[in-house]
Amino acid sequence: GKTESGNVWLDTERTTPYQFYQFWLNVADADAEKFIKIFTMLPQSDINDLVRAHQAEPHLRILQRRLAEEVTVMAHSREDYEAAVEASQILFGKGTTEQLRRMDEQTFLSVFEGVPMYDVSEGLLGEGVTISDLCAVHTRIAESKGEFRRLIQGGGVSLNKEKVDNPEVVINFSYLLNGKYLLIQKGKKNYYLIRVTENLQPDPQNQIL
Repeated sequence: GKTESGNVWLDTERTTPYQFYQFWLNVADADAEKFIKIFTMLPQSDINDLVRAHQAEPHLRILQRRLAEEVTVMAHSREDYEAAVEASQILFGKGTTEQLRRMDEQTFLSVFEGVPMYDVSEGLLGEGVTISDLCAVHTRIAESKGEFRRLIQGGGVSLNKEKVDNPEVVINFSYLLNGKYLLIQKGKKNYYLIRVTENLQPDPQNQIL
């Protein structure tokens, strides 16, 4: 596996610590066993123990997790490794608003790479806009306000990892992540980003990060 650009780099401008961690976490079992011998300083006895544990429960990806930890800490730092683990949890339903707010913009955009993104003007949030209008009128996240209300009533909408229970909740600048983003989740796996920008033309275009 490689990053989208084709390689994994030590330069954080080309490969973020999160992407670097994910690269090693997602290698095949055979590669993990080979790489952990080449790229880590672990004693052979520890590696043998890890291989046995991995073979007993391969679904836990014990080798890949330890490999990703060792190499990320070595190439970056313990702090970067812990931030990458925390960022990874966001996509699997375990993340919190606090974790999102702690994430720097580079990591945030790495985590949600490929997620549909919509631009809205900062004037819209300055005036205050309901989440229903934001998602069904000003973006294409929902087909209609009626559909969006039904999703909310069924517990199927989250804003910045918090369940939304009121379709008329007013969204303002206090909700922004990194001063410019909102994260909308429909169901378990459908994520959307809203980016607040200055001087936006009236017809926002759907983009892919």
